[in-house]
Parts: sequence; C-alpha cells; structure tokens
Amino acid sequence: MKLLRLLFSVLVIAFSVTAARFAAAQELARIEPVSIVAQNTSTIFSAEIADTDELRARGLMFRHKLPEDRAMLFDFGKPRPASMWMKNTYISLDMLFVREDGTIAAVAENTEPLSLQTISVQEPVKAVVEVAAGTVKRLGIQREDRVFHSIFKSEEEIQ
Repeated sequence: MKLLRLLFSVLVIAFSVTAARFAAAQELARIEPVSIVAQNTSTIFSAEIADTDELRARGLMFRHKLPEDRAMLFDFGKPRPASMWMKNTYISLDMLFVREDGTIAAVAENTEPLSLQTISVQEPVKAVVEVAAGTVKRLGIQREDRVFHSIFKSEEEIQ
C-alpha cells in the first residue's frame, strides 16, 4: 500500500511539473497581429508567435478552445518543407502553410483532434498559421491569398 501511495505521489508531482512547464512556455509566447487577406477582405488575428523549438513543439496542445480572432504563427526561420500533427491538441484547426513572401502555399481544413497523422507540404514554407476550424471556409481563404506579418518579405526583398 505504501508503494502504491509513493507511486501515486510521484505521478502527481510529474504531472504538476509538466503542467507548470506548459504554463510557463505559454507565457513566453508573445502575441502580435497577423492579417490574412482573402477575397479582397483583410481579417486581423491576435497570434501567439511560436518561434522557438519549445513553442513550436507545444503549439496549441492541451487547449480546449481557440477564439475566432486568435491564431498561432509557427515561424520556422528559413523556408523548409513542413509537417504538423495534432497530438494532444483537443480542438480542430485550419492550417495555412505560408511561403516566405506571405502567399499561402497550401491549406488544411478541419484537422482531426488528437491525431498522429502528419499534415505536411513539401514546398518550402516560412511559416504555418493555425486558426480555429471553419475559419478558412468562413473567410473564403484559399491558396495564393496573403498573410501579413513582419516575418514575411516582399518579392523585392526575396530577390
């Protein structure tokens, strides 16, 4: 019985440490405006910026809701093929895979919560923007639309 209590205590401590690390990481993500222009209409989101390995790895895991005006911007630094998954993510999301110039290379709608299936694009992208599921349909977002944020360069800056 003492061994069971000890094991339970260890599990509680481990869970508490994990929860505390998660909370601390979320506090480090700064929030900045991200604008998506689709069908000649601009929509501004308050986006958490995931620009470190830890923030990118955690993403929107363990969240139970994402308001319509919120987003997460995963900044990869340099353009590269990107793969995402929904492990430990309890909400369905729409994902926008964004090129270095801010144009949308690919869209994944209504991702499956808690899935280990990878959602990927082979074309090099600078970032992925995650928004609440249904946002792509609601705003009419499609490939070649634009995302505006300071990490994206104009065509002139790229060349």
